[in-house]
Amino acid sequence: MTIGVSCTAFSAEDLGEWIGPISEEFDHWEIFSDGRHHLADMGRRELKDLLSSYDLTYTIHTAIADVNIASLNDRMRKASLDTVLEDVALAPELGVDVLTVHPGIHSLAIRGLEERSVELAAESMKVLDKAAEEYGVTLAIENMPSMPYFIGRTAEELEHIIEGTGLGVCFDVGHANTIGQIDEMVNRFGGRIVHMHVHDNMGDRDAHMTIGDGNIRFGEVLGRMSPYDGCYIIESKTFESAVTSRVRLGSILGSL
Repeated sequence: MTIGVSCTAFSAEDLGEWIGPISEEFDHWEIFSDGRHHLADMGRRELKDLLSSYDLTYTIHTAIADVNIASLNDRMRKASLDTVLEDVALAPELGVDVLTVHPGIHSLAIRGLEERSVELAAESMKVLDKAAEEYGVTLAIENMPSMPYFIGRTAEELEHIIEGTGLGVCFDVGHANTIGQIDEMVNRFGGRIVHMHVHDNMGDRDAHMTIGDGNIRFGEVLGRMSPYDGCYIIESKTFESAVTSRVRLGSILGSL
């Protein structure tokens, strides 16, 4: 089993500031390609040299700040897709074969166009599907938490937007708990789940708590995931929380 870490807060500092501490506690890092960690903005040779100098494996979480692949504005949607596709094209050079992608958001200003946004998200998925095949990588589309502007909160909607593609699913257990759909996600997607995000909450909001501090019964959830053999990515608010979660998650997985 591979337990990795991802934290949006890391991206506020240079990549080199975090890779050392992460390598001391984890075998895997899901790099959040945003902020100061936007991979496409970095020098190729320096980036490859840095990543290869540590005993880590990597996945990529594509950018979410200012990115919306379901935008009602064609220019904004294209720019967002181009941003994601930059990481897709770069991934093979870095030895990365899995990338996590958010499905997009509804308009924050205009109600009544939610269905249109969902269909635009589905159109974007077809573009991403072709790119995944071209570059030989796996794209994992992530289920979203209980916030009204997110697309892909429910298993039904997520299934709709990836219908007709070979795209995989990134099963975010914490997100599913906020909408009461942990069982539905597992039942509906099963073997299509190629990546996992694990963090805890009390079911009321996307709190990204340390594993074991919320109400998610990880032993039961992860026990149903067999024969899942992908990464377990701890998405934490702090590095200290991630280390504690790693210990607790390792114990849970070891008991299954």
